[in-house]
Amino acid sequence: MHPSFMPIILAHTLAAFAAIALGAAMFLARKGTFLHRVAGRAWAALMLGVAVTSFWIKSSGSFSWIHILSVTVIVLLGVLIYFAVARQVGAHRRLAIGLYAGALGITGMFTLLPYRLLGRMVWAPLGLL
Repeated sequence: MHPSFMPIILAHTLAAFAAIALGAAMFLARKGTFLHRVAGRAWAALMLGVAVTSFWIKSSGSFSWIHILSVTVIVLLGVLIYFAVARQVGAHRRLAIGLYAGALGITGMFTLLPYRLLGRMVWAPLGLL
């Protein structure tokens, strides 16, 4: 294991990968079913886990711009749940897609940049660094 790959980073990474996989499955599955609601709760819990664990992952011991995203994700998860409970399906769908694409997709790509820990761990063994 990489020396700076702390358990909190492992928990954060596993929750993110699980949220990516579950989110993709949810987009392909039928909406509004019992399974969708259960999977949605699990996805929200995973996203909350990703956001909360990020507060223990700091570059140079201080918070960075990415932690603003973590706070935003926590707030938007509350809004997403509100839209679901209030049966505002269109707003719920748009926000779910936005959270999935933005919070997981875009930040996931930034995570794989060569100067980031996970990026180095992925690209160096492949001889791409």
